[in-house]
Amino acid sequence: MDQSKKSEFVVVANRLPVDRVTDEDGEATWRRSPGGLVTAIVPVMQRREGAWVGWQGSPDEDLEPFEAEGMTLSPVRLSGSDVELYYEGFSNATLWPLYHDVIARPVYRRSLWEAYERVNRRFAEAAADVAAEGAVVWVQDYQLQLVPKMLRELRPDLRIGFFLHIPFPPMELFQQLPWRREILEGLLGADLVGFQSRDGASNFVRLSRRFCDLKTQGHEVILDDRTVQADHFPISVDAQELITLSTQEDVKARAAEIREELGNPASILLGVDRLDYTKGIQQRLQAFTELFEDGRVKSGDAVFVQVATPSRERVEEYRILRDEIELQVGRANGMYAELGAPIINYMHTSHTRKELTALYLAADVMVVTPLRDGMNLVAKEYVACHGDLKGALLLSEFAGAANELHRAFLVNPYDIGGTKQRMYEAMHASPAERARRMRSMRRRVIEHDVDLWAKEFLEALENRR
Repeated sequence: MDQSKKSEFVVVANRLPVDRVTDEDGEATWRRSPGGLVTAIVPVMQRREGAWVGWQGSPDEDLEPFEAEGMTLSPVRLSGSDVELYYEGFSNATLWPLYHDVIARPVYRRSLWEAYERVNRRFAEAAADVAAEGAVVWVQDYQLQLVPKMLRELRPDLRIGFFLHIPFPPMELFQQLPWRREILEGLLGADLVGFQSRDGASNFVRLSRRFCDLKTQGHEVILDDRTVQADHFPISVDAQELITLSTQEDVKARAAEIREELGNPASILLGVDRLDYTKGIQQRLQAFTELFEDGRVKSGDAVFVQVATPSRERVEEYRILRDEIELQVGRANGMYAELGAPIINYMHTSHTRKELTALYLAADVMVVTPLRDGMNLVAKEYVACHGDLKGALLLSEFAGAANELHRAFLVNPYDIGGTKQRMYEAMHASPAERARRMRSMRRRVIEHDVDLWAKEFLEALENRR
């Protein structure tokens, strides 16, 4: 690439931050994607006028770099086989379950690993091509853990950061991985490796000492010619954007309309998740249903709205999960709903930012109960939207957000009885108690927003020698 067109700041992620959409005239355009990673990083990219390297979402398609959403986007080509083996395979059938406490059994197959290596090299080469001399390159998440080392070998002039958005497992789990040393050495190609929690950073340092036979000192891993810093940088949301959205008259009107459509129950409970077995959707719906079974809640008292965004539809475990949840919802409504008034409204679809914000405003209780989660930005989005201090947040102890949002109604999602009790308490908390809890959480989210997260990570990276 022409040196004059190269970028001083490059983000490398599995996906580009845009989706292709077709309008009524058949014209294809690009629209910003939903999801935590994109929500967090796009504002930083737009301010820095950087380049984003990633896959555009369609297999076997070659695209030239293009401009969209105020960014230069550099597509990486993936074949159908790459999607099956690297993305659906090693990334999501091996690493995802392993890093989430082995909630599902990881698949360890050499063909998946070989595809992961091959595709990571392609991303590293693409990043090396678009980065200017001495540029800062920020590699994102578990799909690209080999890229830092590969990129350093190609471009030793670069300053390389890596951030893991999901949990990083302890030794007892990570040592299962046949390619554990290769993954660690891949990450050690970075100057700074960031995690959502202190535990993740500590696990990485401990594992580097154990399996790479390296010396460590505090948060640093010592190599022959340099040191690698490992630290925690809890990610956040664009709080001001959400505050602005939540105060728009049309959004507030839509929130009132949602309540009307649901029959104006005393309590609306809301879950917003990707359809994933780590999110604890089945456990929360069971707890809610048992409140009806126990007679503590009756039809008309409360409605649960569960938004389950489609995710990894071609992976068998996800198809099974979808079927199980739909059966669970149907059974609950069949037993406890009244005519025209289901107790659970289940939507397997995506929503716009405005519609999600209206749902947040309409909800009396936000239910965020993953079995394991690196952070979970939905919890922070809900808090940011409730300037009225009226909402209540039911939050899993195993979400990274629980380390910051201490005033939430915290639960162990594996404990159905305990979750049911805390859910009932959140539904019946007094306005004063809700306001106290929400005020404290909003202060944290507003002061520690996505700008501060990115600023602290990039300053730490740029200060590395």
